[in-house]
Amino acid sequence: MTKLQPTASAALGDVLRDGMTLAVGGFGLSGIPADLIEAVRDSGVTDLTVVSNNMGVDGKGLGILIDAGQVHKVIASYVGENKLFAEQYLAGKLEVEFTPQGTLAERLRAGGAGIPAFYTRTGVGTLVAEGKPHEVFDGETYVRERAIRADVALVHAHTADTDGNLMYRYTARNFNPVVATAGHLTIAEAEVIVDPGHLDPNHIVTPGVYVQRLVQARDRVKDIEQRTVRPASSRPASEAVPA
Repeated sequence: MTKLQPTASAALGDVLRDGMTLAVGGFGLSGIPADLIEAVRDSGVTDLTVVSNNMGVDGKGLGILIDAGQVHKVIASYVGENKLFAEQYLAGKLEVEFTPQGTLAERLRAGGAGIPAFYTRTGVGTLVAEGKPHEVFDGETYVRERAIRADVALVHAHTADTDGNLMYRYTARNFNPVVATAGHLTIAEAEVIVDPGHLDPNHIVTPGVYVQRLVQARDRVKDIEQRTVRPASSRPASEAVPA
């Protein structure tokens, strides 16, 4: 059976349901599975728990699920770019579980590795650790964090083969590899899809065993949250562009 699906909607059509947990790769707007996120919005499912580093921005990325009122709970490490998110949170419409960024990555990795929980010093003595078991190791206090296992994981890759082996591009890799392993069902979108045997095994980051479905990503403009540049005149001489 082929893993390749005709569209993002087809890849998600028989798995989405109200109240499920989605783990989503990306960092803000970088490396997000935009086609799959739009398919989730178009499906109309509600009461979702979304696990992601952050929720994008207003009207883009995971922000479109906030706009549509489809999200009940968010597990994230940073949410500062989305005004509607803040409004819904402060109004009590949205439940938020803040998790330190490294802890979030490890919770997802542990979920994919079959490790139910782990101890970390991060967050000890803060609100993050309240109500969680603590333990002392070698004279240091640690807090126990539970692994995350999502019903469905959505990821974006640069290159894939039809067996589901995935390669990522530069910083667009970010959370995608750990998200890919943390889903009971993982669906990947990729910009380039080739036949098996065309990828160097040494460069494959996510083995196809973790990916159940694959879809060709649509060609689109890649949004940037905050574009920061400096005037050409301020560049050091060593960075001058030759004529």
